[in-house]
Amino acid sequence: QVQLRESGGGSVQAGESLRLSCEASGYTASSTCMGWFRQAPGKEREGVATIYIGSSGYGSTFYLDSVKGRFTISQDNAKTTMYLQMNSLIPDDSAMYYCAACGLCSETRCYNPKAWGQGTQVTVSS
Repeated sequence: QVQLRESGGGSVQAGESLRLSCEASGYTASSTCMGWFRQAPGKEREGVATIYIGSSGYGSTFYLDSVKGRFTISQDNAKTTMYLQMNSLIPDDSAMYYCAACGLCSETRCYNPKAWGQGTQVTVSS
């Protein structure tokens, strides 16, 4: 069973950067991709970025249009920690950010999720 734990959220000014981390433990072989998702109050959860970790498309990344060029998803060599480097943050990026291990991804959509983290809050003020 996969367990995920996020860290790295916080409160920053517009234009600043944050790096989120997602530490994975347990059995991850059933997951073909991992990703970052966010949910702001009153809004639906949306996929921010995904990275394919299965044999098909390994290393491929996909991003929400509004974060392209500002956010970068990556995974460490040991494949135990996933990161989201967020640069040039804007107030619209404020949300609770969650990482997930997914059975299948289609661009930034997660299907058959194996695990979700507890979330880490990102607040960007203007």
